Amino acid sequence: MYSVYKQIHQPTGIEHSIYCNLYSTEEKNLVIAGVNQLIIYRLNIDAEVITSSDSENTEETRRTKLECVGTYSLFGTVMSLQSVRLPGAVRDALILSFCDAKLSVLEYDPATHNLKTSSLHQFEESELKGGFVRPQGIPYVRVDPDGRCAAMLVYNTHLVILPFRRDAVIDDIDQTTPGSGSSPIMSTYIVDLRKLDEKITNVIDFQFLHGYYEPTVFILYEPLMTWAGRVAVRNDTCCIVAISLNIQQKVHPIIWHINSLPFDCFSSIAIPRPIGGVLVFAVNSLLYLNQSVPPYAVSLNSIAESSSAFPLRPQEGVKIALDCSQAAMISTDRLVLSLKGGELYVLTLVVDGMRTVRSFHFDKAASSVLTTCTCQCDDGYLFLGSRLGNSLLLKYTEKAQDKTEKSEADKKAMEPSNKKRKVEGSEHLASDITEIENLDELEVYGVSDTAASTTITSYVFEVCDNIWNISPCGQIEMGEPAFLSEEFGNSIDPDLELVTTSGYGKNGALSVLQRSIRPQVVTTFELPDCIDMWTVFDAQDPTEKVPTEGEENEEEAAIKGGHSFLILSRPDSSMVLQTGNEIMELDHSGFSTQSPTVFAGNIGENKYILQVSTNSIRLLEGVKQLQHIPLDTGSVIVQCSVADPYVVIMMEDGQIMLLTLKQDSYGSGVRLAVTRPQISTKSPVLVVTAYKDVSGMFTTSSIATDDNMSNNKPDKTDKQPVIEDNNIEDEDEMLYGASDTSVFGSSFTTNTQEQSNKFKKKAEKVITPTYWAVLCRENGELGMYSIPDFKACYFVKNFPGGHKVLVDSGQGVESVKTSTSSTSENQDVKVQKERENYLELPKVKELLVVGLGYNKSHPYLFARVEEELFIYEAFPFQPSQSEKHNHLKIRFKKYQHDLILKQKKTAKSKKKGEVDIEIATGKKSFVQSMRYFDDVSGYAGVFLCGAYPHWLFMTSKGVLRIHPMNIDGPVICFTQFNNVNCPKGFLYFNQQSEMRICVLPTHVTYDAPWPIRKLPLRCTPHYISYHNDSKTYAVVTSTQEIFNKQAKVTSDEKEFEVVEKDERFVYPTEDVFSLNLFTPSTWELIPNSSFELEEWEQATSLKCVRLKSEGTVSGLKGYIALGTMYCYGEEIHSKGRVLIFEVIEVVPEPGQPLTKTKIKLVLEKEQKGPVTAMADVNGYLLTAIGQKLYMWTLKDNDLSGVAFIDTFIYIHSLATIKNLIVAGDLLKSIALYRYQEDYKVLSLASRDIKPCEVYAVNFLVDNNNLCFVVSDRNKNILIYSYQPEARESHGGQRLIRKADFNSGSHINTFFRVRCKLSDPSIDKKTLALVERRHVTYFATLDGSLGFLLPVTEKVYRRLTMLQSIMLTLIPHLAGLNPRAYRAVQTTTPELCNPCKNVLDGELLWKFLHLSYNERNEVSKRIGTSTDQLIDDLMEIERVSAHF
Repeated sequence: MYSVYKQIHQPTGIEHSIYCNLYSTEEKNLVIAGVNQLIIYRLNIDAEVITSSDSENTEETRRTKLECVGTYSLFGTVMSLQSVRLPGAVRDALILSFCDAKLSVLEYDPATHNLKTSSLHQFEESELKGGFVRPQGIPYVRVDPDGRCAAMLVYNTHLVILPFRRDAVIDDIDQTTPGSGSSPIMSTYIVDLRKLDEKITNVIDFQFLHGYYEPTVFILYEPLMTWAGRVAVRNDTCCIVAISLNIQQKVHPIIWHINSLPFDCFSSIAIPRPIGGVLVFAVNSLLYLNQSVPPYAVSLNSIAESSSAFPLRPQEGVKIALDCSQAAMISTDRLVLSLKGGELYVLTLVVDGMRTVRSFHFDKAASSVLTTCTCQCDDGYLFLGSRLGNSLLLKYTEKAQDKTEKSEADKKAMEPSNKKRKVEGSEHLASDITEIENLDELEVYGVSDTAASTTITSYVFEVCDNIWNISPCGQIEMGEPAFLSEEFGNSIDPDLELVTTSGYGKNGALSVLQRSIRPQVVTTFELPDCIDMWTVFDAQDPTEKVPTEGEENEEEAAIKGGHSFLILSRPDSSMVLQTGNEIMELDHSGFSTQSPTVFAGNIGENKYILQVSTNSIRLLEGVKQLQHIPLDTGSVIVQCSVADPYVVIMMEDGQIMLLTLKQDSYGSGVRLAVTRPQISTKSPVLVVTAYKDVSGMFTTSSIATDDNMSNNKPDKTDKQPVIEDNNIEDEDEMLYGASDTSVFGSSFTTNTQEQSNKFKKKAEKVITPTYWAVLCRENGELGMYSIPDFKACYFVKNFPGGHKVLVDSGQGVESVKTSTSSTSENQDVKVQKERENYLELPKVKELLVVGLGYNKSHPYLFARVEEELFIYEAFPFQPSQSEKHNHLKIRFKKYQHDLILKQKKTAKSKKKGEVDIEIATGKKSFVQSMRYFDDVSGYAGVFLCGAYPHWLFMTSKGVLRIHPMNIDGPVICFTQFNNVNCPKGFLYFNQQSEMRICVLPTHVTYDAPWPIRKLPLRCTPHYISYHNDSKTYAVVTSTQEIFNKQAKVTSDEKEFEVVEKDERFVYPTEDVFSLNLFTPSTWELIPNSSFELEEWEQATSLKCVRLKSEGTVSGLKGYIALGTMYCYGEEIHSKGRVLIFEVIEVVPEPGQPLTKTKIKLVLEKEQKGPVTAMADVNGYLLTAIGQKLYMWTLKDNDLSGVAFIDTFIYIHSLATIKNLIVAGDLLKSIALYRYQEDYKVLSLASRDIKPCEVYAVNFLVDNNNLCFVVSDRNKNILIYSYQPEARESHGGQRLIRKADFNSGSHINTFFRVRCKLSDPSIDKKTLALVERRHVTYFATLDGSLGFLLPVTEKVYRRLTMLQSIMLTLIPHLAGLNPRAYRAVQTTTPELCNPCKNVLDGELLWKFLHLSYNERNEVSKRIGTSTDQLIDDLMEIERVSAHF
C-alpha cells in the first residue's frame, strides 16, 4: 500500500535558544530551535517611552514583545545551536549540528533576506564510530568566547576542531577576481580524546574557558560509570580536565585535571572574566573550580553528603536538587537557575579580594515554566524555552539593594573555614607570582578589602511575552464542538475538534485545536444577486447625537465608532442600508442606487464617504452629497483603491486616474480634484492598488545597511573595474531574476557615520506616511509609482512568474524604448514575439499592498495570479549601483505558503481564443476578493474570498497566520462590521446568497499555527477519551505529592514503614491519580464528578468502550473503562484493577448547572497482574493483564471471562477493527489476533518477528485494503500488512513490512477519520475511491500533528518522480538531505532493505514554492503537466482537510 506523509501542524516545543546579531549589526536576534524548526525573533522594545515616572515605566514594560522575523524548516533535527562572529563578517553566523555528526554554518544573506549555508562538515566515518551502528551521544557544539575556533563533540570520544582565520581584514585577496577569497573557516581536524594523557571517555559536558591565551577546552567526563544504586561501592567517579589547543601545531597539552568529583555531575558553565573558572552542576551539589585555586563546593541537600567523599560545605538555607535544571549567566557573577519544578533561583558568586569565589548565595526569585533551554536577551530580559509549557520572555529588575550586610553575615557564618582558606590562598599566591607581571596589581588585590563586598541583589521577574506550545501530545482525541451555529449542521462530514493532553506538572493543560475558523452567526438575511458589499462610517460621532431615549444612548455610546451604512452592489443597481440598532434600507439619500457600485469607503480620516459607480464618483458627508463627478471617458470604471487622501481609479481600457481630497474655501469645505497621471501606455494596465506606507520602508533615500560597513574594505582605486562588472551582472539579473550583486557596496559610509545613524534612528521615531500606486501590466511588469507625482520608482519584470525574490530591474519601460534602435519592421516582429511570450504567462487578477503586524511595520504584497495566491514581504535593501537614485530601496521576498486555492481539477486545455473571451467578459464584474480588515475581534489582517475562503491574521508577534474557513462553502464577498448587535464582527455572503452577520469567537487564540484554546489544569494529564453518549471528555490526571513510605514484604501481608530522614533530605514524590470529567460546553471540570485512585495505584489506560447491554436500542452502551496497577517497588509482585464507570444524568445542584452529569462506578475488579491496555471488540471488553490478553463480557455489573491468550512481554497499546486486534508490545513489535465469536476463541493470526520498541499502533484503511501502522522508539513509522499468499510471510505467520518512514518525532497517539467528501473539488470518480478511505492522523511528543493517507499507485509513481527531482532541484537549508532524514532508523543493523513506499509531503509541497518556469521544467522532466501535479497535491490536501 502506498501512502503520503504530511505534517499539518509544525512542532511547537523549543529545545535550543541563543541570542546573537544574526540579521543586523544594530540589534540582536533571539534564535530558537525545536526539532527541525529554526525561528528567529527580535525583541520589540518601543523606545518612545523612556521617562522616569513609574506609571510610564510600567507602560513600557508591557510593550516588550517578541516579534518573529523568520521561520525556517530543516530536513534534520537540530541537536545543538551556537553562534559565532566569523573573521571579516559584520554579523554573527549560526553553527548547527545534526545527528550523527554533521555540522552546518548558516549566515544571513541581505540580498534575499534569507539564510544561506556557508559551510558544511560531516564526520560519519566508520572508524570514528568504533564499531557501533548508531553510536550514542549528542554532537554538542561549543564556541571559543574569543571567537578563535569552535569544537564539536562526536560520538562522545572525539573532538572536532573548527579553527577560524584570525586576520580580521583579509587584505591580501587579489582584487581582480572578486569572490576568490579564502573561507574564514580553516580546515577542520579531529582530536581523539582517548589518545590523550588522561584516557577521556564518556564525556558528559565540555566548555571553552575564558581568559586563556590559547583556546582552552574544559571537559567533564566519567571514565568508570556508576549509578545511584551502586554508589555504596563506587562513587565520586567524575573527573575534569582542561586541554590547551595549539591550533597551528595541532598539539593539545593537558594543563589541569581533578579526579574524584561527585558521580552525579551533569553539566558545566564557564564563568567569564574577571572571576574566570568553571561552575560544575551536580544533582545534589554545586562546585566552583579554577586552575590555580582550591575547589569550592557546597552540598545542596543531605543526599550529597552521604553519597560523596568530596569535601562539600552545607549551603545554608537551601534544600534543592539540580537534576533537569537549566542555567544562564545574566552578569559576570550571577546566574539564573531554573529547576525541574519551575522555580527560578538567582545564584550570586560571592568573591573575595583575590577574585576567588568565597561563597554562593541563592535567592529564590520566582516560579515559572519547566525549561529545556534558557538564555539572556539584552540586559534585563531572560528567555525560557520549554517543551513542557509555553516558552516565556521574562523581564527582570533589581529590588532595592542591601550591599554589604549580607556578605558580612556570610563572613561571620563561615569564619572557621575562612581562616583555613586564607592560608591556602597565600600559598597559591606565592606559586603564582611569576604569572603576574604587575606587582602593584598584586599588592592592590592582596590588601584591599573594599573589593570583597559583592552586591547581593534580589530580582523581580515578570512575564513579557509567551510562545504557544502544545507539546508533548501524549494522547489526542476527537470530539464534537459544543457550540456550532445551527446554520452549519448539515454537512455529510463529521464536524470535529481535537483535544490533546499537553505539558507536565504545573504546566499541564488540555489544548483544544481546530484547523478551520468557525464563526458565531448572529443572524442571516437572504439577499439575492448581491455581488459586493462595503461598510462605511458616518462622520458624526454617536456620542454627539441628541439622546432620544436613555437606554438607546447607552448602547450607542457602548459601541463608539460603529459602522453607519452598508452598501450592497448588484449587477445593475446598488442598495444602501443604514445600520444602527436595526438595519433599514435608505430610500432618499445622496448615494447612487441606479448603477452598480465599484467601490465605497471612507476618506479624509473617516469623515467623508466616497462612492464610486461604474461611470461617476460621489463624495458624501453622512447622507448628504457634497460632490458628484460624472466620468464619460467612453470606458467604465472597474477598479478603485484608496490611500487616504488619494484615490486611484482604473478604467476598463487600462487608463488610470488619480483623485485627491483637497481643502476647499467655499461650499462644503472639501472637494475631490481629478488628475490623469502621465504613465507609459506601452502595455495595458491590468490591476492597480494604492498603498499608504507607514513603515518607513518604502523610501528612495539611501539606507545605511550593515553591508556598507562590511564592504568598505576595497580601496576606491580598486573599485573602478568592479563597478563595470556589476553592470554586467545587473543585466543578468534582469534576465535571470535575483542574483547577489551586493559583493561590493558603496564604500562611502564609514563607521562613524554608522554610529551617528544609530542614534538618529532612536531619536527620530516619527515616520511620515508615503503614498504609492502599485500596478501590473499585461506584459507581466509590476511597477510602483509615487503618488501624487507618479514617478516610476520600482520595476519588476515577469512578475507573474512568481520568483523567490522580486528585484528592481532598473529604469524599466522608458530605457527599453531607447535601446531598440533597429528598423521598424524588426521592431514589430520583436513586439509581436514579446506579446506571444507574455500571453503564455499566467494573468494577474488582483493586487493588494497592506502594512501588517506591529504598527503596520511589515508591508506585504498580495497578488492573485490565475488561481494562485502570491504573498511577498518587503525588506529593505541597498543596491550597489549608484544610478538608481530615485528608486525604492527595497526588495520583496516570497512568503512560502502551502495554500492550493484551485477550484476544481484542470480539464483538458481549451483553444486559445476561448480563454481571451473569458477574460474579456470576466473583467466587467471585478470583485475584490482580498479584503483588508483592521479590527475583527481585535485582530487585523486580510480575508480571502473565493471557493476556499481563508483568514490571514498578523499580530504584533509578526507571524502571518493562515486559517481556512471552509465551514460555509465559498464566500462571495466580505467586509468588517462594527455594530451594537455585532461588536467588532464581520459580514459575508455565501453561495446561497445568504448574508451572514457574524463575530469571531474570542475564547480561541488565532495567533497560533492552528486556532487554539489552552485550558490550564496545573497537573499532569495522562489520558483523555471522548464519551460519545454524554458528550463529555474523561481525563486522567496526576499530581505529585512528597512521599516517605516504603513497602516491605512479610509472609503474605504488605507492611508500609515510614522513612524518617534529616531536614535537608529531598524526599521522593509519588503521582496521585484521579479520573475527571470535562464538558466541552464551558471547558470546565464538572464539579463533584472526579474519582480518586488509591495510594500506590497508577492509571495505565483509559478507554471509552461500547459494551453489550440490553438496556439500549443498539444493544451497545458506552462506558468509561480505566485500567490500573499498584507499584510497590521491585520486590513486590504488582497487581491491578479494572474499573468501569458509566456517565449518568442527575438533578443538578442549585446554581451549578454542570452538576447534572456524574460518574458512577459500575464495577471494580481486582486482577492478578497489572492491567496495561484496554479496548472493546464486538461489545466485549478486551484487557491486557500481565502477559495475557483476556476477553470479558459485562453482565449484571460483573465481568465474566470469555476467552484468553498468552502474549509476549508487555502489551501497552491495542487497536481493534471488527473482530481483528492489533497489539503493540514493549519490545516484541506487533501481533495480529482475531476473535471468533462462534467458537469463543481468541487466536494469534500473524506477527512481526523482528524486535521493535512500539510506541503506538493503528490501522491504515483503503477500501478493502487493511494495513497496520506502528510508530517506534527510533521515530519511525512502519506499515505492515497481512498477506498469507506471499512467500516471505510463511503462510501468513509473519506480517510483511510494506513501508517505512522516519517522522523525526516520537509518535505516541494515532486516530482515524474517513476522508472528507463534501469538498467541491472532489469529482464523482474520486468520490468512489475516497468514500471508504481513511486518513490516519497522529500527534507527536514535539507538538506537531500530521497524517498518513493511502494513495493510488498511479499518483504514487507520479509523485515519487517529483520527489526525486525535488531532492536535487532546490537547495536545502544547512545542506541536509531529505532522503537521509526520512530513511528508516534502526538500532541494530537489519538484513532487509528499507521499503520506503511513503511519500514525503514536506518535500512535495515545496513544489508549490517554485516559480512558474521551474514548475514547468520539473513537470516536463517527469512527463506530465504542472496542473496534474498540483491536482494530485490538491486532492491529498482536500480529502484530509478535517477539523
